[in-house]
Amino acid sequence: MIKQRTIEKSVQTSGVGLHNGEKVTMTLRPAEEDQGIIFRRVDQNKINEVKVSPDAVKDTKMCSAIGQEASRVATVEHLMSALSAIGIDNIIIELNGSEVPIMDGSSIPFIYLLQTAQIREQSAAKKFVLINDIIEVKDKDKWARLEPYEGFKVDFTIDFPHPAFDISTNTVALDFYEESYITEISRARTFGFMQEVEYLRSHGLARGGSLDNAIVLDEYKIINTEGLRYNDEFVRHKILDAVGDLYMLGYSIIGNFKAFKSGHELNNKLLLALLSNKQCWSLTSLDSQDSRTSNLASRYINSKKGVLNHVMSGVY
Repeated sequence: MIKQRTIEKSVQTSGVGLHNGEKVTMTLRPAEEDQGIIFRRVDQNKINEVKVSPDAVKDTKMCSAIGQEASRVATVEHLMSALSAIGIDNIIIELNGSEVPIMDGSSIPFIYLLQTAQIREQSAAKKFVLINDIIEVKDKDKWARLEPYEGFKVDFTIDFPHPAFDISTNTVALDFYEESYITEISRARTFGFMQEVEYLRSHGLARGGSLDNAIVLDEYKIINTEGLRYNDEFVRHKILDAVGDLYMLGYSIIGNFKAFKSGHELNNKLLLALLSNKQCWSLTSLDSQDSRTSNLASRYINSKKGVLNHVMSGVY
């Protein structure tokens, strides 16, 4: 039976928040079985905790932010994406600020941090959200959908009216039981447009953004001198975000996520719609001794071994 995971030891890192521009220290700590993923603010007189769930998402403007007022934590999606990729079920994330550090704008720094903490298997069975029927949400021409699938697949399409976006690099589909999150997704950075920076900063956003932690585009081109890490890095980063947003369920999904021009808001609305339509999903464990789930179980196990093997070998 596939079991829950936490980390073996506490680890710490520091950085700046993408939106508030403030320096923050983040400590990852082991958690007990069935405790879930908990964000803890330690910079106030009273320690405030928020357990991840779709209902905990209170703001989706330019990031996924959970909690509210004193307990708010912004830009959780890149760390959540890394936790999903490695299969961490239970962890405590302590922050002395209101935003997860942006690091280099991707999730690979968090993957390495988790590998340093070492992964510990726990006794309790890991639970999965199994998609049994199609659920979809729309916003004008944008849409996001979950449908049954034997694995975890993400099929994402973007559409930006900008010269740097080529139609041939706007769609990527990956089955993460077969393909490596580390090599295919983890290094994809967040991106933004120069013409939006002044507006965003006047609204308290993007104050920590720079060429060191984001792909930046002017009216015609990418201005980062090193260029892109993938020729389709933009859509791959949207997949990175989506993996993190979907993990706000607190459980790994067995199903196919398809999206067109979706973002944090629509991703969260999809999860809320899923939870309110209980006929569309079920909570299950994967037992390698059960003929019904043995193939899925072995594929899932191999995919997680592959993630850690890539990290330890430095292949990404």
